[in-house]
Amino acid sequence: MNDATVLSRNKVEVRGGRIKAGKAGWVEVGTEPVIVGRNAQCSIVLDDAKISAVHAELVATEQGVRVRDLGSRNGTFAGGVRVGEVHLLAACKLRLGETELSFEPARPERITVPAIPAFGPLVAQSAGMRGIFEKLSKVAPTDLTVLITGETGTGKEVVAQAIHQASARAKKPFVVVDCGSIPSSLAEATLFGHERGAFTGAVDKRLSPFVEAEGGTIFLDELGELPIEVQPKLLRALAERRIKSVGGSSYREVDVRVLAATRRDLVRAVNTGAFRSDLYFRVAQVRVELPALRQRLEDIPVLVRRMLRDLGGDEAAFDRVSNSTLERLMRHDWPGNVRELKNAVAVAYALGGEGEELDVAAHLGALTEIHEPHVAGPAPSSGGPVSSASGGSFKGKAFQEAKHDVLARFEREYFAGLFDEAKGNISEIARRAGMERAHVRTYLKRHGIHGKTDPGEG
Repeated sequence: MNDATVLSRNKVEVRGGRIKAGKAGWVEVGTEPVIVGRNAQCSIVLDDAKISAVHAELVATEQGVRVRDLGSRNGTFAGGVRVGEVHLLAACKLRLGETELSFEPARPERITVPAIPAFGPLVAQSAGMRGIFEKLSKVAPTDLTVLITGETGTGKEVVAQAIHQASARAKKPFVVVDCGSIPSSLAEATLFGHERGAFTGAVDKRLSPFVEAEGGTIFLDELGELPIEVQPKLLRALAERRIKSVGGSSYREVDVRVLAATRRDLVRAVNTGAFRSDLYFRVAQVRVELPALRQRLEDIPVLVRRMLRDLGGDEAAFDRVSNSTLERLMRHDWPGNVRELKNAVAVAYALGGEGEELDVAAHLGALTEIHEPHVAGPAPSSGGPVSSASGGSFKGKAFQEAKHDVLARFEREYFAGLFDEAKGNISEIARRAGMERAHVRTYLKRHGIHGKTDPGEG
């Protein structure tokens, strides 16, 4: 058993508070976001012409109550200073438009971390993710619409699938609609289906994904990309649970649960006019914001363990991941989030020999080198791994096959170059590569590069 697993604290300290406008009553600010604005569905509704429909958001965090301006027209002010985002620890005055709000902090509250280490295929040690798992376990059995937000690669579709599998609809279809890939001119027909001859090119009838998902769940991915002109029709479909295909003459009732996801800030999009406020509040009956992997680094060990298991590895596979490798993974900034980690684990497992150490971090570095070459360095040679990857040698190959070829070529040329520079001295190669000698030997052996035996080694 690898002893590098980082265990989460049993309790976290959350700093909340309360807020009020004028003579209105106090509103408690906890871990569920409080939205302030003119829209009737906001948590705090203010009748002020200079306040935006959805103006600001407040939520309790470990760092204090986070106040975030939501792209309002006239700004949010704390203590007389305009802020985009700020954490409040002391009493102060907030000003939105011409309305002054009073904020008072509450005593820090120690909250027990939910003892829910997993939800479906999702695993975590961090307090934040376990809190999300607890929320998902309560939401899944209902038919509430859930809006899942987060950066690319945080696992929004995996969460949606897990919600579906934990619901009474699990044995019915789970249908995905990628709103980001739909041409504007075909958005309505793609969402609601169309009759034959409904428009130029409609040679056949097409069923709506709402019909295909009958009895199950429809997942609207990248909802923020849906054209504004189609949004009222989606709102009606959600409100009335019925749809009408393009070219159709009557409505059809549908029984589906709706889940949605976006990497865009939909609340800000409401203020810019890119997204309808009524559709936002209809979709966001429950909001689930997935943190970036860099914000939950303590989850990396359990994620790696689960990923190896999903690849067919047993417990011994995780034992092949060293403490130093886990530490290097936890120092990475993870621009691709969990998806980036999953790719690195898959490559390390596929290329690792029987019983060899799985240096996931080394493969992550290779991928970074290929896709993000250092701008200050010399341009790659015509035969280098970067230029080869973008050339015709991988034309027609499947993505995984092409990636495997790129990675293998990079490793071979990288270590062959170090081998020549260090005159075959493994200790020197390890020093320059920032790796342990055992890892260096693994790569040299894999690519048929033979190094010298270091002094003192048999």
